[in-house]
Amino acid sequence: MSAREVDVIIIGAGPVGENVADRTRAAGLETVLVERELVGGECSYWACMPSKALLGPGRLLAAARALPGVAEAVRGGLDVAAVLDRRDAFTSHWSDAGQVDWVEGIGAELVRGTGRIAGERTVEVTGETGEVTTLRARAAVVVATGSTALVPDIPGLADIAPWTSREATSAHTVPSRLTVVGGGVVATELASAFASLGSRVTMLVRHEVLGAFEPFARERVTEGLRAAGVDVRTGVDIRHVARTADGVHVTTGDGDIVSDEVLIATGRAPASGDVGLDSVGIAPGGALDVDDTMLVPGTDWLYGVGDVNGRAPLTHQGKYQARAAGDAIAARAAGRTPDDAPWGFGVATADHDAVPQVVFTDPEVAAVGHTAASAADKGRPVRVVDVGFSSVAGAALEGDRDQGAARLVIDRERDVVIGATFVGPAVAELVHAATIAIVGEVPVGRLWHAVPAYPTVSEIWLRLLEALGRPEA
Repeated sequence: MSAREVDVIIIGAGPVGENVADRTRAAGLETVLVERELVGGECSYWACMPSKALLGPGRLLAAARALPGVAEAVRGGLDVAAVLDRRDAFTSHWSDAGQVDWVEGIGAELVRGTGRIAGERTVEVTGETGEVTTLRARAAVVVATGSTALVPDIPGLADIAPWTSREATSAHTVPSRLTVVGGGVVATELASAFASLGSRVTMLVRHEVLGAFEPFARERVTEGLRAAGVDVRTGVDIRHVARTADGVHVTTGDGDIVSDEVLIATGRAPASGDVGLDSVGIAPGGALDVDDTMLVPGTDWLYGVGDVNGRAPLTHQGKYQARAAGDAIAARAAGRTPDDAPWGFGVATADHDAVPQVVFTDPEVAAVGHTAASAADKGRPVRVVDVGFSSVAGAALEGDRDQGAARLVIDRERDVVIGATFVGPAVAELVHAATIAIVGEVPVGRLWHAVPAYPTVSEIWLRLLEALGRPEA
């Protein structure tokens, strides 16, 4: 069977694949996107957008109830049907028509079906009716297939058809009782969302909540979940799961928890097992090894971008990698060397030490770069400074209930910020300033001249610098 030649083939048309296509099309390369589900991917339909649409109303209601003068006007709880309708609107009712229009608008081609690598520079796409289209790439094949939910091997779990994040974010009824297994970002956010929608939520956490974050962030989020009515149980060992007439029984060392549904939120794995990597001598199933241009070492044509490479599995970081990869592909296709020095346009340098993340719980968590522990693990000599939000006027105006706290991790030798964590009101909008400080390697002494407006939550920066002390003359 002859293959149709194009410049770039991208397997996966989620936000990562779309961003690669945007860059390669801007460079004039003929680009084909291959997608077996919905164009726009996990983030648009089952993750970022629907989860935040579910979380937002509950967080706003909690904030209103904490603010004198507003609290007295609040009557009743959320309109669950209206919240679900709004969520449906944010997913475009699981229609990708608008995303398809965008793909066509940039001049890329969409091929529906399951794409698999079938040899060097070759991709076979199997459509819904079994027809096979063979494509060959002159410049690059990009694997941008994302990740899938990990389901642990717990006796009985497979038999009950547990929820993963997909079922939770697309649910059209709210279970009266929900058990959430896991303690990471997905677990905490969805436990928060369903508690606000009226579920009686139990969280079963093997170790601790938000284990990768600073201890004070973990503690405050755990307290916030419990204050919202979530039964958070840590150090739990699950032994068996079974569905009976009265619900799903999760058996632990401390007895049974009975609920209507069980949500498994114990992590995600790169979706690399069914993309044909073995046809080019690469073991399938794990994270795809790539350099900072997202090129797979030992090849001059194969790229792995986004969650599939396991470097920084976050949508915004995947899109960042996609922009770098697209520029690198375009440069190489034109016979040029990519701008691949650190912080160049063709590399994802920030993946290593400047990855921002927000957890949309109550309280909110925003972090970037190193924690004190991760810096110590890498042998970095650091100073750590902690302050609370109690003296920040903007936080008080936001209705902070003494949950707010912040930490900077400073490299002692270079006197620059290498990590920041904020917990409290409106901190999602603080993290980009910290990201800029880290990426720009701004000396702490210069940060004194970045004056926060009064009265804003950003004044926490001044309090952090005061706690550090003025630099010596």
